[in-house]
Amino acid sequence: MANRRPIRTTSHTRRGVLTAGLAAGLAMAAPGVARAVRFDPEQDDPDFHPVTFEVPAPTGRKALGTTAVHLIDQSRPDPSMPSGRRELMISIWYPASVVGSAPFAKYMPARTAKEVDNTWTGEYGLALPPGSFDFAGTETHSRVDAPMQPMRHPVVLFSPGYQYSRFVNTAQVEELASRGYVVVTMDHTHETPVEFPGGRFLPGVPASQLPDPVFTRKAVETRTADARFVLDQLELIAAGQNPGAEGNDLPPGMAAGLDLRRVGMFGFSLGGYATANTLLEDRRISAGLDLDGTLQDDLAKGPLGEVARKGLDQPFLLFGSDTTQRTDPDQENYDKSWASFWEAQRGWKLNLRLAGAKQKAFTDYQFVFDQLFREIYGDDPIITSVMTALVGKADPARSVLAQREYLVAFFDQTLRRRPGLLLRGDSPKYPEIRFAR
Repeated sequence: MANRRPIRTTSHTRRGVLTAGLAAGLAMAAPGVARAVRFDPEQDDPDFHPVTFEVPAPTGRKALGTTAVHLIDQSRPDPSMPSGRRELMISIWYPASVVGSAPFAKYMPARTAKEVDNTWTGEYGLALPPGSFDFAGTETHSRVDAPMQPMRHPVVLFSPGYQYSRFVNTAQVEELASRGYVVVTMDHTHETPVEFPGGRFLPGVPASQLPDPVFTRKAVETRTADARFVLDQLELIAAGQNPGAEGNDLPPGMAAGLDLRRVGMFGFSLGGYATANTLLEDRRISAGLDLDGTLQDDLAKGPLGEVARKGLDQPFLLFGSDTTQRTDPDQENYDKSWASFWEAQRGWKLNLRLAGAKQKAFTDYQFVFDQLFREIYGDDPIITSVMTALVGKADPARSVLAQREYLVAFFDQTLRRRPGLLLRGDSPKYPEIRFAR
């Protein structure tokens, strides 16, 4: 798992640095409250080195492929871009037919990986030296540009969290692809970090910048427009055209493999808000799922998003953590937007809760943090405290498994018309998933 190129740094004792990590973890949960603690030059106890990660293997039977596509929206001006128009990067993850000798895709491209590592190890990150997270050296389970399996697959769009890369929910994305879905992940340029072909890179919003209601409203509108534009481009691909800006060949079989009669969308945090808003504006998307994202422009002050006030006709699943998104006003962390949406929703609805979890447990960071801390610090018991501060008490392996199963169950029911028992009530197989409503 580890690539043991030494990182030159100074350090505290093992426990001292972990305690600093705990403080930094709390700061990441509430940005601006605290900053990471600097290292003491007295001794070199922790085994600092770049750590690669093992992405949990998907459980489906399909081999996987992935490809990246650079898109330019000619209808939206953006003077800061070389084209003068809005530019996006997407990744398409899909069931592959024959994989041959194509290489496995890296978890992130190099420049994006460096930026994300800097975010988590820098001034507002964890108490770790730069270079600790080797995302560029980590492999996924998907082969680059492998031919798509020759059959039509339902399509699911994904929008990441505020400031988050499109790659940090790869475990969920690969699971859906292994179960027969085409998943299209989007970076939202100028907000999330994005790397374009040729090495051009835009870092997105600084880690220190907290979203205000005006920013959130604009971001949701931009993300909604991005998702609708991406869906337009997928229709071009299905028609045999290639909308990629560079004109590179798409993987064989892709045009015939997209079933755009069955389209869903999900998102994490702000991406969940954008998902609901996109369904409100675009009926081509048949079902949506929100991973722990409020549906208002400010959690404390509002205002409620239009979708929270109006609800949807399409099926929608609210999937919350243990610390946010409550629909009961008598509970801590009550979220008025989820309560309002629940009352207004006309289509099928469900509200699930991941017991013991914090918001970041809905991303790959739940297993990334666990693997990194154990690789560097061994089995120090305080790791449990640090993990609890960052992602909650849910066991990472169990959390990944449960989230995957409920994501698949939801899209199987709504896009494939395959209702399952998981969405009918609490399951003894997954006791960490609670039915809130």
